[in-house]
Amino acid sequence: MLLNSILTKLLSFPLINQSSVVTVLIVVVVFFGILLILGVLKSYKLKKDNERINEMDTKMPDESEYKDFTDGHMYGGNQ
Repeated sequence: MLLNSILTKLLSFPLINQSSVVTVLIVVVVFFGILLILGVLKSYKLKKDNERINEMDTKMPDESEYKDFTDGHMYGGNQ
C-alpha cells in the first residue's frame, strides 16, 4: 500500500508543464507561419517576374535579316 501511494505520487508529477507545451506550440506555429508567408511572397514575385519576361520580345531575327559577320575575319570565308 505504501509502495503504491509512493508510485502514484511519483508518476503524477508532471515532467512537462501544460503552459510550456502551449508556449512551444505557439513558437512553432509562428515560425512556420512566417516561413509560409515568405514562401507565398517569393512565389508571387517569381510569377510576376516570369510574366514580365514572357512579355518581352525575345524572338530571333529572321534569316533574311542575318548578316554574316565572319567575312572580314581571318579564319572566315574570304580565302
